[in-house]
Amino acid sequence: MTQRPSEAIHVATSIIPVRWADLDVMNHVNNTVYFRYFEQARIDWVTALGLPLAFDAPAGMVIVHADCTFLRPVTYPAVCEVRVFIGKPGRSSIMHWYELRCSGDEALHATGSAKLVWIDKASGRSIPLPEAVRRACSS
Repeated sequence: MTQRPSEAIHVATSIIPVRWADLDVMNHVNNTVYFRYFEQARIDWVTALGLPLAFDAPAGMVIVHADCTFLRPVTYPAVCEVRVFIGKPGRSSIMHWYELRCSGDEALHATGSAKLVWIDKASGRSIPLPEAVRRACSS
């Protein structure tokens, strides 16, 4: 489990409605879906920075590690709020931490993290972080 450091910067909050298909037989959001919620929040952040997400873009991000700690179940109906925090950038990587709550309920339902690495898609090798990411880390 990766703990969010106190110096991490809150950069975005994504609002994600729980879909009926997100549930398991216990009427809980399935454990794998939390990673989709974190993914959507991450994509919202990258899009807000103006970075390309197209499959034909020459560079992009990959995840080299991801984790989630499930604290309280999310049930249907609900609207999730995923807060994204970023850490100090490395040469080609950056950490993201996530906090998932439900609208109208300040209790923390899940936490997670992901280490993102920017790569050149042709070579598969890491490349320096885009300038837009570095600027976001300094705000």
